[in-house]
Amino acid sequence: MTASNISVTQPVGQAIERVKRVLFQPFDFARWFVIGFCAWLAYLGQGGFHGGYNYRTGPSRGGIGPGIGQGLGRAWHYVLQNLWWIVPVGLAIVVLAVAIWLVVLWLSSRGQFTFLHCVALNKAEVQVPWQKFVREGNSLFVFRLVLGLSASVVMLPLAAGITYLIWRMAEHRALSGPGVMGVAGLGIMAVICGIGFAVAAKLTRDFVVPIQFLRGVKCVEGWRVLLSLLAENSGSFIVYLLFQIVLAVAIFALIVVVVVATCCIAGCLLIIPYLGTVVLLPVLVFSRAYSLYYLAQYGSEYKVILD
Repeated sequence: MTASNISVTQPVGQAIERVKRVLFQPFDFARWFVIGFCAWLAYLGQGGFHGGYNYRTGPSRGGIGPGIGQGLGRAWHYVLQNLWWIVPVGLAIVVLAVAIWLVVLWLSSRGQFTFLHCVALNKAEVQVPWQKFVREGNSLFVFRLVLGLSASVVMLPLAAGITYLIWRMAEHRALSGPGVMGVAGLGIMAVICGIGFAVAAKLTRDFVVPIQFLRGVKCVEGWRVLLSLLAENSGSFIVYLLFQIVLAVAIFALIVVVVVATCCIAGCLLIIPYLGTVVLLPVLVFSRAYSLYYLAQYGSEYKVILD
């Protein structure tokens, strides 16, 4: 179907009202912490406002320093001389990291349905949705696993190529035109591919999960339904994605104001696992409700929130 008069601003007010109804009418600490636990599960292992990345770089002093190449050479020599223990330790770390990633991915996939259940039905429940949406949650886990592996297959060679070119320039202790162009080209490709995978992940979370929730279907079938909507309303969904950037900037600015106003007390709470999610619960409920109200504009068959 082709929807008309789709708005990205109308769901803002509706989502704010949903936050009030779910979290403040009435306000209940126990209820808040239960829904917060569901939100913590849903966003487990994801970035967003639950954690940040601190990139620190040193000052540049005349391009690539002469000691970088020598340092890389010494490091490579050390690795070759200690392969007997570096290889098994490295493999153990990789296996452990993959195992942790799989567990986190599975928990968050199941958690997305528990959190959606709380927001959509205005209930503070964990066990009921956890048991009800086993099939849908496991299907989402498989889809996200394939998506993550596909992203690795695409992104790792690009990252390896960029690393190799930078290493070669470091070895020669000078920048080169072809090297810089190669790094720039691979970097642009990496950015484009990264945006593509990020959009796929966001569309899955914002729309495919609610479609699964409504229809009791697997993730692939949910994507088929969404693709039919995208084919007929691509412009509206592009506006939606662009407006998400505006919302993210506004929410980030609001969080900064709150952190400064509380003399960084709120900021300290935000970095604590689970507790940070509880503090940010109004933001997370708003985000979840916003996508649901937006989706509902495409017809009654897409209405997840009925009250």
